[in-house]
Amino acid sequence: MRLALVLLSAVFAAPAPAAGAEPEIVREAAQPPTIGAVHTLRQIPEACARIEGVFTGDPGAPYRHAVVRTSERCQSRARFVDAAKAMPSVAGGWVLNDLLRVPRAGCPSQQAVVKIWRRPAGEAPERDGQGRLRVYVDESAQTAAGPRMAPAMYAAEVAVEGKACD
Repeated sequence: MRLALVLLSAVFAAPAPAAGAEPEIVREAAQPPTIGAVHTLRQIPEACARIEGVFTGDPGAPYRHAVVRTSERCQSRARFVDAAKAMPSVAGGWVLNDLLRVPRAGCPSQQAVVKIWRRPAGEAPERDGQGRLRVYVDESAQTAAGPRMAPAMYAAEVAVEGKACD
């Protein structure tokens, strides 16, 4: 009985994670890529974008990433924005979508940590009687002049954690 009380008090005394701090997508750490090998971190089809990363081997800038357009013909339904300018946070309406950890090959103590943030689209138009989103020709001219639905946005924050082995 006493042990049960101790365990229960330990459970309730543990701090709860901040609201929205848990990513929507939970995944294991990625396989360690070799230095200089470009690897895909994540594809975001609705933004027609792919995030690529590479361990450089340079102690001053050990990891580099880039957002690459997947196809010139792709019609994006979301925007990918610069995280430094957008400053994504839960308080700002952003959702932590994904948390990626990529260990460095030959140096597991150093890893790239990538946070993918998602800001949901603005308010969607109302659904019709059948529950579908429809745009009618006679109403489209009226809605085109009014406020438009803001597209969804994505941002990526990349940091290197841990101690270098060199």
